[in-house]
Amino acid sequence: MDSKYNEHDFKAEKGAEEDVGHPVSGENEFNLADGHNQLERGLKSRHIQFLALGGAIGTGLFVGSGGILSDTGPAPLFMAYLSMMFVVWCVMNDLAEMVTYLPMKGISIPYFVGRFVDPSLAFAAGWNYWYAYAMLVAAEASAASIVLEYWHAPVGVAVWITMVLVIILLLNVIAVSFFGEAEFWFASIKLITILGLIILGVVLFFGGGPNHDRLGFRYWKNPGAFNNYMVHGNPGTGRFLGYWHAFVKAGFAFITSPELIAIAAGETVDPRRNIPKAARRFVWRLALFYGFASLIIGILVPYTDDRLLGESNASASPFVIGIKAAGIRGLDHAINAAILTSAWSAGNSFLYSGSRVLYSMSLNKQAPKIFARTNKHGVPYVAVAFTWMFSLLAYLNVSNNGATVFNWFVNISTISGFIAWIVVMVTYLRFRKAFVYHDLLHTLPYRTPLQPYLTYFVLFIITLLTLTNGFQIFWPNKFNATDFLAAYITLPIFLALYFGHKIYFRTRFAIPVAEIDIISGKKEMDELAEMEQPRVAKNLLQKIWFWLA
Repeated sequence: MDSKYNEHDFKAEKGAEEDVGHPVSGENEFNLADGHNQLERGLKSRHIQFLALGGAIGTGLFVGSGGILSDTGPAPLFMAYLSMMFVVWCVMNDLAEMVTYLPMKGISIPYFVGRFVDPSLAFAAGWNYWYAYAMLVAAEASAASIVLEYWHAPVGVAVWITMVLVIILLLNVIAVSFFGEAEFWFASIKLITILGLIILGVVLFFGGGPNHDRLGFRYWKNPGAFNNYMVHGNPGTGRFLGYWHAFVKAGFAFITSPELIAIAAGETVDPRRNIPKAARRFVWRLALFYGFASLIIGILVPYTDDRLLGESNASASPFVIGIKAAGIRGLDHAINAAILTSAWSAGNSFLYSGSRVLYSMSLNKQAPKIFARTNKHGVPYVAVAFTWMFSLLAYLNVSNNGATVFNWFVNISTISGFIAWIVVMVTYLRFRKAFVYHDLLHTLPYRTPLQPYLTYFVLFIITLLTLTNGFQIFWPNKFNATDFLAAYITLPIFLALYFGHKIYFRTRFAIPVAEIDIISGKKEMDELAEMEQPRVAKNLLQKIWFWLA
């Protein structure tokens, strides 16, 4: 290896320990770098790209955006999604650098945290991730029931929730290649729907609908681009608070989506090539879909429409409301059906990710060893079943208003996701410092721009969002215990896990930079990359397909 520091040196410095893959403090006794071979590499480039997009483009955009529009107006909605895409770009870059370097089987974010930062933080982060994914599955099932209410079906809500959850479970206990293929087609329907809605929005903008009513930016002028939030006597303050509220709420649409690519790395074919490709294209595709879609929402529907989620108990998406208002018959039902499949797709992705986090934690002895069991297809079925059990919380819809339950899950999972991103960025900064310390930064197979300054800046922003995510609760006469718990309950849980583990195992505050293991597993991953054969296009169609996939 072209460096002053190699695996032999590392072993010598640590007293030639038998298992150099462990964090220095020794709490994580399993070494993924030794080559645990239960999971199968059955995911192709197109699978992981659509897995990430499928998780990112879900009911947060199709349904949750209606509540943001109602609260703040179209301008804060558009600006919030653009701002959150910038944050996601940074988080994705951080993860891509680490995962491309060590795309080992059974890998997860907590593994990197324990290896580069601290086992106690890894323990807390792992359970936080699992908790977030479990809540997100429940949120998607809850959103599906809200969408189904649009048709006023005579069947009870519990029946629809059961159908959604059972299909998600079945797709996750079959072979990972089948799961990847199912998610590819689920996400394809979703992306085609989004593109169609963007095109339709442009058509309606110029008056191409059945009623030939040219919308333009009508609703940006009347009732206006901003709906002053919390403060109505001071427009400047009300607009800023509206933007900040939208920024926080927009996080739900993106939460844990960058991590989906990282978690899938251990089951990805040719990860050194496919992970950077997926990471680079993910953000641009996200910008296309979210940027235009959030703009179109503000064009189609005024924020004063009482059918928007959060303003009433209505269950329609802002897209569906806009299409119906334009006089396009039948299309609203087709779009609602596509939104329903999007809930399935996102729930599918989140159950996959939550089970893999639990599986990896089990391998590292941070969760019961039973969660490491896999079937003959390499699927950690016990971890899948346990994670799926908590999605049954979606049945709260049976006895509560669907919009209320959906908002509970939105608040809980959003704060968990923000905490997870803070941990990811801290881990990346430690990872990078270790490479700089050993003069190995040039050996990274994938590097991203503006580092580490971009990470420091976004870390500050996300920390601020985390601490202020429930600021409206503290307004005079606005406090209620339910909203307070939904906004902040994850913080004390995370801190209790972190300090509880640290006190029980008496771990150090952090692994010293000089002792961070950046070598174990690298040789095996380099050999894996050398064995992979590059794809050679035989014709123009294959060239286009290889570029897209």
